[in-house]
Amino acid sequence: MKILHTSDWHIGRTFQTHSTLDHLQTVLDALVEVVREHEVDVVAVAGDIFDSATPSADAYALLSGTLAKLHATGARVVMTSGNHDSATRLGFQSEWTGLAGIHVVTGFDQYRTPITIDDEYGPVHFYGIPFLEPALIRHHYPDELLKTHEQALGLAMRQVRDDLAERDGRSVVLSHCFAAGVTASDVERDISAGGLDLVPASVFDGPDYVALGHIHGRAILSERMRYSGAPLHYSFAEADKPRGAWLVELDAGGLAGVEWVDLPVPRRLRVLTGELLELAHKDEFLAFENDWVAAVLTDQVRPLDGMRILQKRFPHCVALEHRPAISMSAGPSTYSDRVAHKSDPEIVAGFLEFVRNGVGLTDFERELVADVLGQNPEGAAG
Repeated sequence: MKILHTSDWHIGRTFQTHSTLDHLQTVLDALVEVVREHEVDVVAVAGDIFDSATPSADAYALLSGTLAKLHATGARVVMTSGNHDSATRLGFQSEWTGLAGIHVVTGFDQYRTPITIDDEYGPVHFYGIPFLEPALIRHHYPDELLKTHEQALGLAMRQVRDDLAERDGRSVVLSHCFAAGVTASDVERDISAGGLDLVPASVFDGPDYVALGHIHGRAILSERMRYSGAPLHYSFAEADKPRGAWLVELDAGGLAGVEWVDLPVPRRLRVLTGELLELAHKDEFLAFENDWVAAVLTDQVRPLDGMRILQKRFPHCVALEHRPAISMSAGPSTYSDRVAHKSDPEIVAGFLEFVRNGVGLTDFERELVADVLGQNPEGAAG
């Protein structure tokens, strides 16, 4: 059996206020072609299908269209809800879509009944564990201590192993969580009030393969336990991370092999560093004109209209930071100590030099300051 492991589609998420629906459509169409080309039997989507609990009509249309295309390949689909999804909305009419081979698992205990799909070697049981928020499920288990995600998933996996012990065949688990051994990026939001609630990898002992979601970068915790990451880049911190999915193969004995399959990047992400005029005019930056650009300007004085000037060359420049090559140190003394014995012109000159990172007054500015202070000595008194 061939399984394509993907996750974190985040349909509807914006990138720096720009819609990503068209780019995600391109990537998911490519994913459908991977399924067709490799004759994938099952597509496993490990949570965060939507980016919001209240998806837009366009987001629903993209998901419906993608599922229809996957169904046309002959593949089955197993997907779970993540912390960004509304389990109720995502699971709406799931009992009917299951009849078409599109299995959407959102119920808090729905994983206890696996989705069983046969191949030439026998059954493969898919246990889809939706995102389990301890505070929302603990009342269903009054005899269990459920305060952390480790405890919630520990309970779920004990139930999975108990069920599996009564069945013949191989098994795959889908889960959406932070598993120990991975690092979150700035687009993965905390899933508990106290910060990241890590789940030890040992919690997932047993299944032949564990398809994880929630981390937006590809990660391998073990040969049988992996994150596929998101299909799109949603942050400049992810710019160098590959986008794709895991192609998993099971044979009669269980896990036979795992291969990475790249997906296209509709628009690359690039962080460019340099002075404004260099970025705006030098030929070495020509190759990046169609990329998403985050610019770090090293000019000593913050340029006026920096973003407007950059966007003439880089239409998709969406972030700007001023980081001078040389920074002035304020020193240990307080501002009042530093100006106590200075004249008004010296105070103005010192202030401008400080905010302009060491660039002093020009002759014209010095004359202008002296002229203004000379004309308005009362206003100049501090």
